[in-house]
Amino acid sequence: MPVNLRPEIAALPPYRQGRAADASAFKLSSNENPGPTHPAILAAIGESNLNRYPDAAATVLRARLAERTGVSIDEVHAASGSVSILAQLFQAAAGPGDEIVYAWRSFEAYPLLAIVAGATSVQVPNLPGGHHDLDAMAAAITDRTRVVIVCSPNNPTSTIVTTAQFTAFMAKVPPTVLVILDEAYLEFVTDPHAVSGLVELQNHPNLVVLRTFSKAFGLAGLRVGWAVGASYILDAARSAMIPLSLTEPAQRAALAALDVEADLLSGVDELVERRTRVFEGLTAAGWTVPEPHGNFVWFPAGAETSAVAAVLEDDGIIGRVFAGEGVRISIGEEDSVERLLHSAARVVATLPLAVENARLG
Repeated sequence: MPVNLRPEIAALPPYRQGRAADASAFKLSSNENPGPTHPAILAAIGESNLNRYPDAAATVLRARLAERTGVSIDEVHAASGSVSILAQLFQAAAGPGDEIVYAWRSFEAYPLLAIVAGATSVQVPNLPGGHHDLDAMAAAITDRTRVVIVCSPNNPTSTIVTTAQFTAFMAKVPPTVLVILDEAYLEFVTDPHAVSGLVELQNHPNLVVLRTFSKAFGLAGLRVGWAVGASYILDAARSAMIPLSLTEPAQRAALAALDVEADLLSGVDELVERRTRVFEGLTAAGWTVPEPHGNFVWFPAGAETSAVAAVLEDDGIIGRVFAGEGVRISIGEEDSVERLLHSAARVVATLPLAVENARLG
């Protein structure tokens, strides 16, 4: 006789990682930084004492982040990836009978984490063009709502929320509802009108801002995320945290990354320039895609998504496929740009309906 499990968890598909690529293809299915690990980070990892437990409170790293953001150490939380902080905040704020509101499509872990917490997802469809419908999200808040997530830039559509839009949205959110601003890709944003969570914290006590070292800082393989918000909220998240899960090598790597931040951000500048060329090339080829603000672009191909993905794969471009919706393509190595644009032009020539779906979507 099998062990009794929670049926909603047993039926839940596990998080699916971006598909790997063989040596002849470009793996653009995960939003990773394609640059090599900085030598200073490698040196810091090599100094780790693997026979010892890490500092469970990540005291040195949190103090460093608190100093750079102008808050107290208790207003900073660090954990093994920003997604783990999301899980902790969900469990701290929501349970059975409670609701978590977020835009859709957005980060695919949101519904998984909501189910694990026992809460109910309230998914609010994006506007045409892939932007959050913040008015509809505010209207979806009820007396059962405990958490609202705003993702800017949004994964996978790469769209942003502006400061003005966020201010208007927060004016409609009850102060008892936790708002999480997920800014995993903020370092890639160049639009001066984009919302900045660290600025908005001064105006909204119910706001928690999520950031990560995985993308711009190139530490995806070590999993270091951090959050800033009211200390009592982050204390609750820390209570839901698996002890000692942020490893000592990861903490050392994050500190070293902060030491060489200027070098790493120059690499981000290169990716942004590459992103601009990809966007301009796609537009010139006939695609209508949202202007990208993360380190990825979104192909909203609708029902033709699988066919588009097959053409890209045939040309050695492995993207993240969201069946019936679109394909997310990360900005990768310089050599990938020409191949991606060539493949995208081939889609225009062979799958006109996919391009029409993108124009309408």
